[in-house]
Amino acid sequence: MTDATKIDTPKKQAEFVIHRLFIKDLSFEAPDSPKTFKDQWEPVVDLNLNNDSVHLEDDLYCVTLKVTVSAKIKDKIVFVAEVKQSGIFLVKEFDKEQKEELLGSFCPNVLFPYAREAISDVINRGGFPPLYLAPINFDAIYQQGKTQANAKKD
Repeated sequence: MTDATKIDTPKKQAEFVIHRLFIKDLSFEAPDSPKTFKDQWEPVVDLNLNNDSVHLEDDLYCVTLKVTVSAKIKDKIVFVAEVKQSGIFLVKEFDKEQKEELLGSFCPNVLFPYAREAISDVINRGGFPPLYLAPINFDAIYQQGKTQANAKKD
């Protein structure tokens, strides 16, 4: 084939599309209420985050961000709120490393504001003062996890 007869085939375009965002699970417990409403409101708040992704079909993935917030006063649990905020994402024509970063960092960044709102709302509906979670840098968390995984390999 000569240069004159070469046919340039266009490169496939990478696509990222949010198909659906939804709450997969939401729970709230206030085991010692209404007694805890009498206590001085100076809780120790603990935040735990976890995310995972599941390949659904073709280029569709379900990413779930689990956010658990617990509050204690002294040694008593005041409340525990947990949300599993999920999304279905189309991730097409990205290389493996880019896809892993999208699913492990970018998608949780998309999901977090929804999870934060659900947590704040359920805590407030439980009769407690609003709790506003600070933004989370999922890019840094992803890179830290990747660095730790590489260190374990060595």
